[in-house]
Parts: sequence; C-alpha cells; structure tokens
Amino acid sequence: MPSKDLEKILAKIDQGRQFRRNDLHPEFRALDREENNGDMIVEGHATTFDEEYELFEYDNWNGYRVHVFERVDRHAFDETDMSDVIFLYDHAGRVMARNRNETLTVKPDNIGLFIRANLSGSDLGPGLYSDIQNGYVDRMSMQFTVAAHQMTEERDDENKTIRMIRTMARLTGWKTVAVMGA
Repeated sequence: MPSKDLEKILAKIDQGRQFRRNDLHPEFRALDREENNGDMIVEGHATTFDEEYELFEYDNWNGYRVHVFERVDRHAFDETDMSDVIFLYDHAGRVMARNRNETLTVKPDNIGLFIRANLSGSDLGPGLYSDIQNGYVDRMSMQFTVAAHQMTEERDDENKTIRMIRTMARLTGWKTVAVMGA
C-alpha cells in the first residue's frame, strides 16, 4: 500500500503536475555566509535549457527498446506562473524558502531555471544548509504543469521538447533518486 506522501504525489500527477530532477549539471551549492551577511544562501539550476536528457525507456509492442528523451526549450518559462513557488527538502515536509516572503528567487537565465534560497528563516535551515555545503544534498528537482510540448520520433527514440510551462509549484533539494528523470 503506497504511503500518504506517495498518494499525494500520484494525485498531483493525475492533475497534470510533473516532476523532474536535474542530473545534467548538479550545480547546487551553499554560498559563504561571511560574504552574505551571515545568511544561509543556496543556489543552483533546477533545469537547464536545450540539453537533452533521458526521461525513461520502455519496450514497445514489437519488443524494441525505446528511449524517451526530453529537453526544456529556453522560452518554456516566458509565461510561467511563479507567483507562489516553495523550496522543500526531499519533496515533503516543511517549507524552507518561498518566493512570496522573498526568501526564494526563481528566474530563467542563460543556462536554465536559476534558484537562490535563503534558508536562514527556517529552524531546519541550518541543517539543510550544512548538508548542501558538505555535499550530502547536491541535486534539485522541480514540480510543474506543462502547457505545451512537442513530440518527435526518430527510429527507436521519442523526443519531447517542453515548449511552455504553465505553473511552477515547487523546487526541492534532495539526496536520493527521484521518481522521474531530468
């Protein structure tokens, strides 16, 4: 029987939400506190633009192995609703930062979707900051809904390009493998 957390995630997937993790460039780091007025700042990219990654693979009806690749178009976030994005640890639990209270910055740049979170306001922030600083937590993932995508097929591969993301719901720092790849 699935856990309550897993049931919540599966319900959100049924509503059109998708989850991805960024393994391409695990650039997620803690900044020096002395250089940031003692604040515990972490930053990195939740996804990168125009870089293909394998989403999953499966055996088709002929028994051939099909690889499904995905990439995020550099304009996918141009019209995204990011009015209430939260930053969590491991997809569940307490909110560590939030853009509504200005402890989280989320914006596309020339590399991908950049995030900067100030963990100083959360009582659990020092632990997560230390885990990121020491390399125990070195990946990010994101939860979002897709407004438009394009699929193409080449031989035994399928390629998906996310053209537009409707809403960005949450970003997560994590240490374990997430359900879906990116």
